[in-house]
Amino acid sequence: MEHNGAILAQRTSGDVQGNDLRKAGLKVTTPRVKILEILENDADRHLSAEDIYRKLVDLREDIGLATVYRVLTQFEAAGLVTRHHFADGMAVFELSAGPHHDHILCMDCGNVEEFVEPQIEERQRAVAERLGFEISDHALVIYGHCRRANCPHRKPSSA
Repeated sequence: MEHNGAILAQRTSGDVQGNDLRKAGLKVTTPRVKILEILENDADRHLSAEDIYRKLVDLREDIGLATVYRVLTQFEAAGLVTRHHFADGMAVFELSAGPHHDHILCMDCGNVEEFVEPQIEERQRAVAERLGFEISDHALVIYGHCRRANCPHRKPSSA
């Protein structure tokens, strides 16, 4: 299994800003660049529109929530980001750059970890072939409960 950090290192290499915006047919604007910077540099690789908006507010950027939603929709249509709907149904976004990977999600704390497992990929190809399909895309999300006693993402219990 490939470590999460290796995936992140591959995804953050290169210029994901001006050149990618132009290649995607999008004009380079301050809101687009700032939102791409947050997606590219934030430690949490799966951010909601509200998360991004709060980070922009913290940076004292004058970019509204409606603009964040609009830009993320444009990025998704252009293939720059991928939208996921994990357990709580809230949309989160991650950069589309980098190698294919799957996700495992803790149902208790909401932490999402990325992984690459060649054996799972091979089994999916074999199943598709057996059923007469050619895979054009797929997404695997495993839902579970983190068993680590010292999980840094676990929310404090309200007792």
